[in-house]
Amino acid sequence: MPNTRPLFRPFQLLAALACALFVTAVAAQDEKPAPKVSVAAAYTKEITDASVFIGRAEAIDQVDIVARVNGFLENRAVLDGERVEKGDLLFRIEQDLYEATLEARNADLDRAEANLELARLEYARKEELLKRGSVPESERDLARANELVAEAEVKAAEAAIRSAELDLGYTEIHAPFSGRIGRIQVSEGDIVGPSGPQLVSLVRETPIYVSFSLSEKQLVTIAQNSGTTDARSQPERLPDVHVILPNGTELTETGAIVFIENRIDPTTGSIAIRAQFENAERLILDGAFVNVRIEATEATTRTLIPQAAIQRDQRGEFALVVNQNQMVEQRYITVGEQVETAIVVLDGLQPGESVIVEGLQRVRPGVAVDAVLTGQSGE
Repeated sequence: MPNTRPLFRPFQLLAALACALFVTAVAAQDEKPAPKVSVAAAYTKEITDASVFIGRAEAIDQVDIVARVNGFLENRAVLDGERVEKGDLLFRIEQDLYEATLEARNADLDRAEANLELARLEYARKEELLKRGSVPESERDLARANELVAEAEVKAAEAAIRSAELDLGYTEIHAPFSGRIGRIQVSEGDIVGPSGPQLVSLVRETPIYVSFSLSEKQLVTIAQNSGTTDARSQPERLPDVHVILPNGTELTETGAIVFIENRIDPTTGSIAIRAQFENAERLILDGAFVNVRIEATEATTRTLIPQAAIQRDQRGEFALVVNQNQMVEQRYITVGEQVETAIVVLDGLQPGESVIVEGLQRVRPGVAVDAVLTGQSGE
């Protein structure tokens, strides 16, 4: 029988070599270096806590101007959207009719005064004749009554003159306060009057109110932080109010709380607040929606981490923490407000702990990493 063992030896050698190469490859894969990541240390900083609310700007004074007398509109003294000062002439109604009426009322007064003088003379004459016994007492009494009637006619004529003067004055319409007018609704030559169309609206631009609402809990918290026991009667002790304009920029000037409503709205559980701003740059417009920010009076120490370290899943926000053994941990955290490029961490992290800010896509919880500290800690 022929010997076949030498024929299988080369195949055995090849199989052994292949196994050795596979074991070497697995070992090399197991010895792959830990991925490099950039980490930043959680740090502390004095932060002035702030709350943001939605507010609405409200003009302190706003009026729809209408004519108080009837007539043709003779002159428009202003342009659409123009700023005016208190007392500036806005419109003039044709005055001829009212000037003529005033002249007639003056004539009525002259006639009434002449009748009064005549009645007084007649009364004096009757009084003298009564003393002589030449006339009965009834004629003296009648003369006295005529004198009283004449005095009343004089007063009525004087009142008619004042009314005519008012009507003549109403033909010139002046700005009741400084502000900006809107679009003028009438043209020269139109007939205007109390029952006619509105002439124009006028809005005071400075100062201006911003109204917003707080919950009862928020109001109590702000009042306690401000050191006042009665916020409604001492609004001047409450913190300053800041406004964030619709384009996201914050107004440089601050406002002061000037009014707090006297009751909680039972339908919303909130209380109305009103702050006043000087609005020197006139950037707060009547009716505009703005964000209102109220800061605490004292700063508190907060823990912060770079915003780049924050991730989110269905459970909420979390950060990947590198522990002392250079292992990655997934840590769910409670975050607060944003401070520049950092985020306040209210719970879940301690100052000094390292969070991954770069290389997040290369790691997962439970693996070892090669951590490199960056300069993003903010310290």
